[in-house]
Amino acid sequence: MAMRQTPLTCSGHTRPVVDLAFSGITPYGYFLISACKDGKPMLRQGDTGDWIGTFVGHKGAVWGATLNKDATKAATAAADFTAKVWDAVSGDELMTLAHKHIVKSVDFTQDSNYLLTAGQDKLLRIYDLNKPEAEPKEISGHTSGIKKALWCSDDKQILSADDKTVRLWDHATMTEVKSLNFNMSVSSMEYIPEGEILVITYGRSIAFHSAVSLEPIKSFDTPATINSASLHPEKEFLVAGGEDFKLYKYDYNSGEELESYKGHFGPIHCVRFSPDGELYASGSEDGTLRLWQTVVGKTYGLWKCVLPEEDSGELAKPKINFPETAEEELEEIASENSDSIYSSTPEVKA
Repeated sequence: MAMRQTPLTCSGHTRPVVDLAFSGITPYGYFLISACKDGKPMLRQGDTGDWIGTFVGHKGAVWGATLNKDATKAATAAADFTAKVWDAVSGDELMTLAHKHIVKSVDFTQDSNYLLTAGQDKLLRIYDLNKPEAEPKEISGHTSGIKKALWCSDDKQILSADDKTVRLWDHATMTEVKSLNFNMSVSSMEYIPEGEILVITYGRSIAFHSAVSLEPIKSFDTPATINSASLHPEKEFLVAGGEDFKLYKYDYNSGEELESYKGHFGPIHCVRFSPDGELYASGSEDGTLRLWQTVVGKTYGLWKCVLPEEDSGELAKPKINFPETAEEELEEIASENSDSIYSSTPEVKA
């Protein structure tokens, strides 16, 4: 029976959502952090989108956000020339790391002892979080502002992307191992540890490379300019979103388009699969996050499959465990939060 995709819409931000990241699976579930141009990154329960808290302290747009594996720490990168590290349980700011230009990317090592930052000053910086007073190690070599920087290969190597170049660095020697050049701007980069796969988007293309050697694996062409793509943890599916407001789902093995549907009321800036692969999240110019089921109709989180009466002619649809609102109407964005991390709760809507 045909099923209709019914996303959960997470309001609360007042400007475009430009980055998001999931934690690993913890004893308390998994969590989702979002970066927004409103300067107020938010933490949510990953499987429901329920708001937990807002990290207050940046004085400019937040361009990047991440959580460590067990969701005890968060890090954010901002236009106020700082990266900040937060206690993700209490919401307290742990440290502010001053930079000389806009910071775009942050990433923890697996043991959470080091933080990698990058941004408009074209430098990679590695901070020892156990020695906050120490100067960071710096790696130079990029010729334009860095959009994304990620640890890879058990933190032995670093991947970084500027406008049209992706570079692989050796952590021990702080030297470049290899680089990839593209004929147009790289819009996003995702690293998949299982299988050492690097997902790169540029123009209308989604490319997969070995994260160890940067050798190409395969690539897909899409109908629109893509801003972000994410590979399912089991490497079955790929989701992508971009300038045409739509989300696309592809079979990773064959490249066949499985689904496409209007995802937002503005360009989609970021998409990511949850660590269990049951859902994926998207962030948009329209100021909202949306959560989508990987397998439509499965009972999971706030979704509960309810089948219509036989011979009614209706499509089966997932039921949300709270009142529905018209999906065609753009949800009113919640008012800005107060200075408390536990300010009034933004809504989650069907």
